[in-house]
Amino acid sequence: MIKKSCLYLLLLTVSLNVKGQTDTTISTVKTTIITSDSTVKTTIITSDSIKKTTIITSDSTENPKIIAAESSDKDKKTTRPKYPPKPNHAWELGLHAGHLLVDGDVDQWKPLAGYGLGIHVRRAIHYVFSIRLDATYGVTYGLEPQPYGQSLEPEQFYVEPDGTNREVFNGYNRNNPWFPAYKTQLYSFSAQGILNIGNILFHKERNKWNWYLVIGGGVYHHRTFLDIKNSAGVVYSNLVNSIAFTDDKFNTRAGRKDIRDAIKDFYDGDYETEAYKKRGIFRLADKHNVHFAFTGGMGLARKINDRFNLALEHVFIVSDNDYLDGIKYRSDVDQTNDNDVMHYTHLRLAINLGNLKKKKEPLYWLNPIDGIYEDLAELKARPIYDPTDTDQDGVIDLIDLEPNSVANAPVDTRGVSLDSDKDGIVDHQDAEPFSPPGSKIDEKGIAITTPKLTEDDVNRLIDNKLGNSLGPDGKLKTFTPDWFLPMIHFKLDEFCAEPQYDPQLQHVADVMKTYPDLKVVVKGHTDIRHSDAYNQVLSYNRANWAIENLIEKYKLPRERFILTYGGEASPFGNHHHTNRRVEFWIAKDSDKEMARPTGPEAGQCRKNLSRKTGSVKKDKGTEPEKKSGF
Repeated sequence: MIKKSCLYLLLLTVSLNVKGQTDTTISTVKTTIITSDSTVKTTIITSDSIKKTTIITSDSTENPKIIAAESSDKDKKTTRPKYPPKPNHAWELGLHAGHLLVDGDVDQWKPLAGYGLGIHVRRAIHYVFSIRLDATYGVTYGLEPQPYGQSLEPEQFYVEPDGTNREVFNGYNRNNPWFPAYKTQLYSFSAQGILNIGNILFHKERNKWNWYLVIGGGVYHHRTFLDIKNSAGVVYSNLVNSIAFTDDKFNTRAGRKDIRDAIKDFYDGDYETEAYKKRGIFRLADKHNVHFAFTGGMGLARKINDRFNLALEHVFIVSDNDYLDGIKYRSDVDQTNDNDVMHYTHLRLAINLGNLKKKKEPLYWLNPIDGIYEDLAELKARPIYDPTDTDQDGVIDLIDLEPNSVANAPVDTRGVSLDSDKDGIVDHQDAEPFSPPGSKIDEKGIAITTPKLTEDDVNRLIDNKLGNSLGPDGKLKTFTPDWFLPMIHFKLDEFCAEPQYDPQLQHVADVMKTYPDLKVVVKGHTDIRHSDAYNQVLSYNRANWAIENLIEKYKLPRERFILTYGGEASPFGNHHHTNRRVEFWIAKDSDKEMARPTGPEAGQCRKNLSRKTGSVKKDKGTEPEKKSGF
């Protein structure tokens, strides 16, 4: 009885994922070899690329039993996250200035009654919502064209917290009315939520206009001063007669303007008396009133460039305060005490902070579904996997360089008929496919003379087959065999290949390191979706990137590469993705370096990380050779 036995289990897992006939992915083949003694009872084999766990149970390795069981949740995890990460985006710093007014008991001084200015910082939480911290300072004026008399009598006296008795309206009553005139200073700080509703786009990557709503809360402090006394410090008297006030004048627009003009001429314009303040609320040091307020508004922003944007915005500030204009009751007849509201219409100049080459603009300027569109566009650009093999040579038509090979003719990996002995007659027509090298042959490919081979001849043949030869110094040299090297492909309008093509580049580097005298031609190509001049530069950039990548990663000298390009002139089928490529082959004496073509810069190196490029002149698609592709 054999005491030890070995069970070699080869697990080949191939995952084929076809998405709407536009995406075909074949996973890497995994191989696992398991050695077991006869004393081993159970061996568990788990593969990441399948949803089952295979359990082999055996008392001896000659009679294994295979049982399938569900894998754990950990096994079901993929290396690629389902959702893309949030982009690293910039903070916004802004300055603002505009028109400030109080909507209260007293009318505005004039249409542009005051001014405000301030600063803000803003940070996007996600694409629709952001937080803004805002600080504002402002000054506004008011002048009422109707007399106040009886409405001032309830507030003739006011006692400050320190015991000072203030008599703001002393001297004014129903017999000596006053036309209110005020100046208000505002200091405001608020935290606002910005609801962005302008970047839900469906036809472009970024928006230029942004409409948003503002809602928030904060605190403010104000000081209101009244023009109650003349330059001698005495209250004004007989104002109604002095400015020729009448009810008829007050009832017309022109009349109210005449009344205001007369008051301005009569008053000294010195707001010397501080108005009453709301009592019984929080004060700093029992002196400075602090009001809690609600802030709301709306704005429309216009993007200037990636760094700056300009917005027109209107906000209002509402609080439980009827003293912003210094007056509590509206008139002798209307003695209601509705709260005053502050309105601020202004422009905001916003600056996106940071290095925008490493950061995105704030998220409220980006299209939140752009990533989905980009993935869909990439899927549409991929060639449709078509396994058709017209000549049945084992190489599908998509990559077959000889799609109409003779039936049953042996071909290489490119679908080209083989000529094993290199005598000029392909194998399926050669009566002697393996004639001795150097032999003369007849029309059927049969050697006429067969030279006797020595041991040196055999070694030389082996070296030639491997691409080696001895130089005059007796050292191993390389020559230029007709080898097939891999190619790499690119996304639309990009000249940097994705990391998935690193194995192909490493293969080229390994060959060049193995044969240090060997030179490689690197040729760039494009599809047909730009102008010819643009595609020439883009194909040059792709070949140049491939060379620089090999030099940087594998320390290969630049003189071992020959850079060439062909633009869109050499299509490899009708698929755009297939034609956006760089090819490699062993250089021959006839291969020469090509200089960069004239024309503007073309392409980008990974669209979402690159610099912004200018507009590109594209063909209109009317030229005969501009055929449609997938």
